[in-house]
Amino acid sequence: MASFELDAEFVRTMAKLLEESGLTEMEYSEGERRIRLSRAAPPAPAVAYAPMPAAAMAAPVAAAAPAAPAAAANPAQHPGALKSPMVGTAYAAAEPGAAPFVKPGDTVKAGQTVMIIEAMKVMNPIKAPKGGVITDILVKDAQPVEFGEVLMIIE
Repeated sequence: MASFELDAEFVRTMAKLLEESGLTEMEYSEGERRIRLSRAAPPAPAVAYAPMPAAAMAAPVAAAAPAAPAAAANPAQHPGALKSPMVGTAYAAAEPGAAPFVKPGDTVKAGQTVMIIEAMKVMNPIKAPKGGVITDILVKDAQPVEFGEVLMIIE
């Protein structure tokens, strides 16, 4: 087997892509050369994968106690946190190039579609659980999201 020089910068670039994409494994090959990077996957939340009615997926987030200073540091603790009801890819608009459903500063009504999450080739509308103002959107368009990840803050 012929030896080859390892390009450390290329490995760093691949490692950065691995981290940014949330993947646990990546492989690249060119001719006889092959490099494979992997990392431990974060523990998956215990979720029963059973069909759910659409209304259950858009269930309102339970109201928490009044916001404390710690809520600003941890968006998941914010009483207006809208969390992802599923694993998938978040989309800010109905189709590529279209205007986003909402942007920071917009006022929304309860039940208004604020985002779409694609899961298993199905587009699932994510609806505002309450009326209010979008103060922050924490995910980018076409970003992979996890179950329970905070998508945006509605105050």
